[in-house]
Amino acid sequence: MIHRISQPVNIASLVFFRIAFGILGFADVLNTYIYYHWMVDAYDPEKFHFRYYGFEWVHPLPEPLLSIIFLTTCALAILVALGKWYRISSLLFAFGFTYTFLLEKAHYLNHGYLFCWVSFVMAFLPAHRQFSGDVLRRPGLKADTVPYWCLFLLQFLMGVAYFYGGIAKLNADWLQAIPLKQWLEQKSGNPLIGPLLGQEWVAYFMAYGGLLLDLTVVFFLFFRKTRPWAFAAVLFFHLMNHLTFNIGIFPFLSVALTALYFPPDFPMRIYERLEGRLSFLLKIRSWWEKRTAAGQAADVPLWQQSPRWRAPITLGILAIVLFHLLVPLRHHLFPGDVAWTEEGHRYSWRMMLRSKQGYGTFLVRDKHTGTEEEVDPVDWLEKKQLRNLYTHPDMILQFAHHLRDVYQAKGQDVAIFADIRVELNFREYHTYIDPTTDLAQEEWHFFRHSDWVLPEKR
Repeated sequence: MIHRISQPVNIASLVFFRIAFGILGFADVLNTYIYYHWMVDAYDPEKFHFRYYGFEWVHPLPEPLLSIIFLTTCALAILVALGKWYRISSLLFAFGFTYTFLLEKAHYLNHGYLFCWVSFVMAFLPAHRQFSGDVLRRPGLKADTVPYWCLFLLQFLMGVAYFYGGIAKLNADWLQAIPLKQWLEQKSGNPLIGPLLGQEWVAYFMAYGGLLLDLTVVFFLFFRKTRPWAFAAVLFFHLMNHLTFNIGIFPFLSVALTALYFPPDFPMRIYERLEGRLSFLLKIRSWWEKRTAAGQAADVPLWQQSPRWRAPITLGILAIVLFHLLVPLRHHLFPGDVAWTEEGHRYSWRMMLRSKQGYGTFLVRDKHTGTEEEVDPVDWLEKKQLRNLYTHPDMILQFAHHLRDVYQAKGQDVAIFADIRVELNFREYHTYIDPTTDLAQEEWHFFRHSDWVLPEKR
């Protein structure tokens, strides 16, 4: 295995993905900046924010610093696409993107989590060693091959998302096309494809088609004869998702990563075919070869191929592989349906699987006087925070702790109780949180069930 992933392969695929990655990173960060920061003011440092456990120290910076970080991260994404000052620009982009991702847990998306991982992986890959600003400045950097592990890691990250996404679909609701039937029915008024989406068979086709695709596509992509058909299915699947649901850059990122399963020289083969029809492409190639002709500078070896780094690289790859194979399974440590309890739901590629709605209030009781005050989260949170609060126990607990801290700052020792009801996949509403539990005294545990989260009654 170690020998296989160390074999040199054509660099063209890695260069293709660097360009796609930089463009998608720019689009995603700019969209987050314009919509969440400027339009809905979701990152106001004075407001309450749901923080990721382990990253509570990440806070939105005041203006103009936050805007500087967003715009700098956008600029870094363009530098990554261009391969300019790549070693530093890619690493700084990874930190910048991850910082914006961690600012608000209520905005969690699987593609954001995936993009964080891909960002840091890309920072350690020699994706700038061909067709880049760095090679123009220093032709000795130019390389035609990279070790296969550089592509393997990216293939693996996409493969894990597909396969575990398929496993997550093996549940009773999804096999009955729930909640797809309800979602698609709500979109039946959309132009062009709306009437089609309103037909029940389409929901079953998408449910079982998505299930089979996720579970099998990686295996079909590994074989030359089935690879084109598998990729065509991926294109159709992601095109339908893009037209039907608002899921950001995820379809485009998935297609770009899935393309890496083709032979590593596939971008050059496509380029060469287009050269016969578009003469300017031939001129670009001639210009590039003249500007980066061998002999202008001594060749710079790839540290990624050095025997000295083989052991650390192997350990790093094993660590990434084990992490992504084990973390999505952690929900089996908890009792109950993960779609209801949410314990182990994040970082597990459980994508577009359930519809979940909730409502409720919090009760603040002064321990000394016994006086009670009802708190409506509507008065404290922005729209997306509110929607996620009611359906995520860890957020309910964080908000309860926030209330506790606010009242303690006023000199009151209080108990916090939650009266919240939730429905899953269009079933009846049920009490979600034990209303007798003082949440001010509870803590969140990564590997232990919170018994104040009540089971769904069916």
